[in-house]
Amino acid sequence: MNAPIGDETVEIDFILNGKPLRRQVQVRQHLADFLRQELELTGTHLGCEHGVCGACTVLIDGATARGCLTLAVQASGRRVDTIEGMSTSGALAELQQEFIARNAAQCGFCSSGMLLTSYELTQQGGHLSRDEIREFISGNMCRCTGYHAIVDAIEAVLKRRQGQTNG
Repeated sequence: MNAPIGDETVEIDFILNGKPLRRQVQVRQHLADFLRQELELTGTHLGCEHGVCGACTVLIDGATARGCLTLAVQASGRRVDTIEGMSTSGALAELQQEFIARNAAQCGFCSSGMLLTSYELTQQGGHLSRDEIREFISGNMCRCTGYHAIVDAIEAVLKRRQGQTNG
């Protein structure tokens, strides 16, 4: 007897936070649910579950992706980084320090997605206006800050890095 449609399982393997992972998953399971429920990586939050709020943001091959819109099977063969792995590695330390210093973390629900999106932006480097920073993070919603403190934190990191490369 066949499993109901969507209940079939497949084996996936990918690099998660720098370590190989192989698991059996339901073909219809979203990456965010897989991370939270199967692996207990609860830093990936679920907000709207429609890809609008950005709380479920993860990095796939270094680019931000919505964990609630990505099936776990789509991550197979790729590199996935979550807030836990990026924090542990120290890759986010500079951004985290600025978020804390400028009170940009607020309640923290959006922080993981904001930090990963900010990481992608700061990796691109260069000088960006506050409007350009706002546009880049506009896919991540924050109900606490109105984005001012978050933009301050990102701008500080970009300016510091630019000063390091120019001076």
